[in-house]
Amino acid sequence: MTETSTTTDRPARPPVVDWESWRSARDELLAREKEHTRAGDALAAARRRLPMVEIDPAMRVTGADGPVPLIDLFQGRDELVVYQHMWHDGEPFERQCPGCTINTWHIQQSAPYLAARGVSFAMLTEGPWDEVAPYLEFMGYTEPWYSVRGLEAPVGVDMGHIVCFLRDGDRAFLTYRTTGRGNEPAAGIFGLLDMTPYGRGEAWEDMPEGWPEGKDSCWYWATDADGNATWGRTRRAVPQWTRPGATRVVPGRSHEHHH
Repeated sequence: MTETSTTTDRPARPPVVDWESWRSARDELLAREKEHTRAGDALAAARRRLPMVEIDPAMRVTGADGPVPLIDLFQGRDELVVYQHMWHDGEPFERQCPGCTINTWHIQQSAPYLAARGVSFAMLTEGPWDEVAPYLEFMGYTEPWYSVRGLEAPVGVDMGHIVCFLRDGDRAFLTYRTTGRGNEPAAGIFGLLDMTPYGRGEAWEDMPEGWPEGKDSCWYWATDADGNATWGRTRRAVPQWTRPGATRVVPGRSHEHHH
């Protein structure tokens, strides 16, 4: 006989109150959220006042049409946003970075909006083009990608970054760069999870007493074929399971994920 689940078997829940009490508590939080928004606006204002560093606009990056000068990535516009995607040489698709995948899967949908605002978008990776090209076809990515293999900083540097550039005629400049949690604006999933009662389910979060115990950061970015979150040898980055032809993974070398 199966026992009926009781509230003591479940994680704690928020307290239940009447509508007016909820509205009052929500209004208090809203005031704090507005302060947070204004603080973000102030940071953006400071970001716009950063100095910039000139880069060589003629450096060659390799894309679908072969080597092209970096300045071509602006597509005639004055501003350019790029995401720098990590690459593990010689590894199958499922062994490529789930962290970069979660950002790329989201940010590519932003490219048309960026273009409407006059900002171009491109993906850069240190991967060799002959490995990158079939990966793009598998993932269904249609925005421009380029290999920066062999280039020096600040363009051919460690990946996993969002970088902004500015063009002034035939000159090009790097204006901003971020990584780690600074990349979070690229992936809306984080903001949405932060609005839910149990958040991201990560151990570092400040949780009320009795809430579900958090796991390692990034634990839900990769799953096995049955949708179970795992960073083990049967994992793929979550979006890969939606791709035509995706099959159960072939175990290969594993890579540590980045928090």
